[in-house]
Amino acid sequence: MALGILKIDPYLTPFEKDLKLRVSSYEKKRAELVGENSLIDFANGYEYFGIHKTENGWVYREWAPGADEMYFTGDFANWDCRAFPMKRLENGVYEIHLDGEDALKKGQKVQCIVIKNGELMRRVPSYATRVVQDAVTYAWCAEVDDILCDGFEWTDGDFKPARTPFIYECHIGMAQEDGRIGTFREFTERILPRIKKLGYNTIQIMAIMEHPYYGSFGYQVSNFFGVSSRYGMAIELKELINTAHKMGITVLLDVVHSHAVKNGGDGLNYFDGTHYQYFHEGPRGYHTAWDTKLFNYDKNEVLHFLLSNLKYWMEIFHFDGFRFDGVTSMLYHDHGLGSAFTDYSMYFSMNTDTEAVTYLMLANELIHEINPKAITIAEDMSGMPGMCIPIKDGGIGFDYRLSMGIPDLWIKLIKEYRDDDWDMFKLWYELTSRRAGEKAIGYCESHDQALVGDKTIIFRLCDADMYWHMNKDSQSAVIDRGIALHKMIRLITASTVGEGYLNFMGNEFGHPEWIDFPREGNGWSYHYCRRQWSLADNKLLRYEYLRDFDRAMLKLLKGERLMSKKPQSQWIDQGDKVLMYTKRKVAFAFNFHPDKSFTSYFLPVEEEGEYKVILSTDDRDFGGFDRIDKSVTYKAERTADGRLGLFCYLPSRCAIVFKKI
Repeated sequence: MALGILKIDPYLTPFEKDLKLRVSSYEKKRAELVGENSLIDFANGYEYFGIHKTENGWVYREWAPGADEMYFTGDFANWDCRAFPMKRLENGVYEIHLDGEDALKKGQKVQCIVIKNGELMRRVPSYATRVVQDAVTYAWCAEVDDILCDGFEWTDGDFKPARTPFIYECHIGMAQEDGRIGTFREFTERILPRIKKLGYNTIQIMAIMEHPYYGSFGYQVSNFFGVSSRYGMAIELKELINTAHKMGITVLLDVVHSHAVKNGGDGLNYFDGTHYQYFHEGPRGYHTAWDTKLFNYDKNEVLHFLLSNLKYWMEIFHFDGFRFDGVTSMLYHDHGLGSAFTDYSMYFSMNTDTEAVTYLMLANELIHEINPKAITIAEDMSGMPGMCIPIKDGGIGFDYRLSMGIPDLWIKLIKEYRDDDWDMFKLWYELTSRRAGEKAIGYCESHDQALVGDKTIIFRLCDADMYWHMNKDSQSAVIDRGIALHKMIRLITASTVGEGYLNFMGNEFGHPEWIDFPREGNGWSYHYCRRQWSLADNKLLRYEYLRDFDRAMLKLLKGERLMSKKPQSQWIDQGDKVLMYTKRKVAFAFNFHPDKSFTSYFLPVEEEGEYKVILSTDDRDFGGFDRIDKSVTYKAERTADGRLGLFCYLPSRCAIVFKKI
């Protein structure tokens, strides 16, 4: 078995045996599940299990092998727990048929009843598509909602996902300014047009899968097939995605298959009266840092559930792909906690969870079989080799990995070093070093850096001055510095780190403060769980400068197709705090020096000819000081020592982009 990954990265040769084990484990499990057949035909659990309308009425099926008995109850049964017994079929499947179309009605609340060792337990059906919480009892139950056959008419048949994703990470509930939870309809009508105008071509939606605790940011899922009822109805999510596609916007789901909420009544834990139905038993089934349950990826029924879940979101809701949360936790038995991953041997040891790796390979195969243009992104901080290499070459099959070390880099620089002490060589190394042959999504900050306990880049740079000096007629050296570095950090990250770029909603205009979900400690307040769009819309404030720069930056990167090209020649001067590089016919010049400007600085370029400034972070329209004359033409020539380049004025704390004309 020849592995293409070894040609891409010869340093993996000592671990060829481990890589072949990766491939053979995947092939063995795939054969066990489907033989020579397609995974698409296998991942149909949502069409069989759950509540469905039939020609003569309704049918409800559930997989609960550990249960002694099962019953179906709800409004239709006046909540009599034993009035409607379910029949046990083979392989632990229970079933009940209800005759007549009116036996169940849309909107009725239902639960299933599990009897185990004489104990009666109320459960939310595991394939429930809508789950709500009773306002009086606080109990969770399913609502009858046959979304597989709701008659919604899609108009996106010719839509193709973005080839180069510029991702706007967003949260429906937070995406409004009032002190409450936002809705799908509000997002469709108010926020999608903003995203389109900004120039982002992809949205990555968080917290869609139902979760009992709003403050978990959607990362403690209870109902994997349920569209969170907080934001509206499932059909409204379909309308949102259909509208996004009309606008040319790709839609990704932030999917959580790395763990599940430990709740029993409303989640999967102890569903059939056993702890091992979906999860590992004992310590292996529990994540101590997250207080959640961990799936048993070796169990075929669990794989059927999870793979069906992926197909469900793609087929029923037309999601264009997924950002997989918590991949590092899945890859290793110790979940990567406290591990620096300093050498290759740490990726191929007894600590590696080969069953989870196999699941991720199966998931990527299925997703790309459903839609060859689909996008999959791995949230992995460990740098597992082959994460974004095709399965046929010995990889795991993702399209992109998140460059998770970059936000940490910026935090460390801003927090621990004076501007004079920034190391340009280290900065360049961190921004441009990544695994050969693997594509990445670059970002300065995501939702992680905006949560309480952390700070966004703008808040680290400006802190309390943001409360007093963000109006345009106020003078503040702190704000001037913050705005200048905010733009430079974004431009250098977006143009060097990866083949895609990500931003969390509001961070493009320097949204102040942090994210704090309503909880007991803050009086259940929504004050910090919203986005203050009015700040960017207010012409008296400086926030619009950052928003407009972000829009101009994306326009440049997309228009010049710079994301697909790696940086070419570069020039670094540690003393001057200058960093320069070229991409295609475009040259970037960054002067990070806090107060030193250069009247005639040499900028190396790739080609002779004339160059013009096409973007400057110092434009007055972007909150700068207009020190760059964009009407000037620069001629690139060879110097006496044979170097090709041009001489330009390079002000302090400024980045300039030149293009050959």
